[in-house]
Amino acid sequence: MRLLSKSSNVKPHRVPSAPELVEALLTLTQAIRRRHNARLASYDSSVPRARLLRALVELGTPRMSDLADHLGLTARTITTAVDALERDGLLARRPAPGDRRATLVELTPAGRGHIEEWQAFQRQLSEEVVAPLNPAERRQLVKLLERIRIEGLGE
Repeated sequence: MRLLSKSSNVKPHRVPSAPELVEALLTLTQAIRRRHNARLASYDSSVPRARLLRALVELGTPRMSDLADHLGLTARTITTAVDALERDGLLARRPAPGDRRATLVELTPAGRGHIEEWQAFQRQLSEEVVAPLNPAERRQLVKLLERIRIEGLGE
């Protein structure tokens, strides 16, 4: 058994320790993130930008304050991010009916097209990452990860 750490000394038939398993999960996560970020850079996007656009897909046409709360961002940060995406034509602001102080944010047709391209990119990257696993191994991995999340982390 080769854990992901290049410095690992785990013997093939020895049961890996809990720290070795957690280190393997963290190393894998970091490797996926590095590949993801490198590919994302060539896609002319960023993780925060993609996260904001995905939030708009989830929330529909939220008030800017609700979008900021959903993403855990300050009003100033969300304004800066929305300004940039609006400049790029990916989203638009409009007044909230019945509340002159509130501003709604919505995806434009170009923004929806960008999201569709992003989702295709995500699917492709995900398939590349899990390509070595057959369907049974994928199901087993999901079950094991869920078990760790629920029983090990109590989530």
